[in-house]
Amino acid sequence: MIYLDNSATTAIAPEVLDVMLPYLKEEYGNPSSKYYSLAENAKKAVADARQKVANLIGCEEDEVIFTSGATESNNMILKGVSDFYSNKGNHIITSKVEHPSTIETCKYLETKGFKVTYLDVDQYGRVNIDDLESLLSSDDKPILLSIIWGNNEIGSLNNIESISKLCHEYNVFFHTDATQVMGKVDVNIDSTPGITFLSCSAHKVHGPKGVGACVIRKNKLGLKTKITPLLHGGGQENDYRSGTLAVHNIVGFGKAAELAKDNLEQNSHRLHDFESQTKSLLIEKFGNDIYFNNDETNKIPGLISLQLRSVNNELFIRKVADRLAISTGSACSSTKPSHVLAAIGKDINEVRSTLRITLSQQVDMEQLSKIIKDI
Repeated sequence: MIYLDNSATTAIAPEVLDVMLPYLKEEYGNPSSKYYSLAENAKKAVADARQKVANLIGCEEDEVIFTSGATESNNMILKGVSDFYSNKGNHIITSKVEHPSTIETCKYLETKGFKVTYLDVDQYGRVNIDDLESLLSSDDKPILLSIIWGNNEIGSLNNIESISKLCHEYNVFFHTDATQVMGKVDVNIDSTPGITFLSCSAHKVHGPKGVGACVIRKNKLGLKTKITPLLHGGGQENDYRSGTLAVHNIVGFGKAAELAKDNLEQNSHRLHDFESQTKSLLIEKFGNDIYFNNDETNKIPGLISLQLRSVNNELFIRKVADRLAISTGSACSSTKPSHVLAAIGKDINEVRSTLRITLSQQVDMEQLSKIIKDI
């Protein structure tokens, strides 16, 4: 079987597993403890991993807050900013194609009295910059804007640089979910000062599940940006996120980030090449029965969203499950029709015929070619 669901999760890299094992066996110290070697070794390992994650993202190491993953990070920022700055306003802006952990959190905040504007998107899932500026410059200025960097279902990239500039100009907090672009697109938030918060997960870059990061940028004076913590307790992670750190997972995340940074250009080129080859194979096999939901450019490399006309996606996935691991879309909302496809104008029949293929650098293209021809 060939695994083609890398937007859901990726295989852990052997190098990542190797560095994790000692922290599950011999080096089991708690980094919040002091003085003895097991604790100090754990503390140093966490610091090293934090630096590697910061290098991948392009921020300062003390701006990286370790979490259980992007879902927690998204909740942490949306709820934390809304609560802490509620005296400055109650308006939040997001888009109709965000990850469920953003959409559902915004719906929750609406029940608490917050006003949420859900921006329309174009046919490829991108927000309109002019529409956004009109809202940012209005009397009802938001306290927070949350826009996904790269869409997890259709792969489209938002114009993060332009959005960042607007938020910087109008002094509005900007959060972006960068989970799907890490390791595939060059992310350097040092050059985009309008980004205040960023979310990501290790398991999308061949790291372990159960660990991610919430980047919280310091303000212009170099001081910590304040939010209400989602988790209270012992004050770990600069009082942003209490709880004993999962050192083995954090070390694995650090190694995965290091590999992603070192191999970014090579990996991106290979994914572009594999995507082109895969689309050609699909067109050769299905001809006019295939339609691609993706834009051709300005997208996450290796992510293909397609329709097989007159084919039920669930039945097709079951049919090929012994040979191909593919999906209909987001693994985080697998029981619901895609809100992303609906937002870009697809009707229910188009939604039910849509498949998502997400490639990795490890795909055997020769084997994939044989399988597609034999379907």
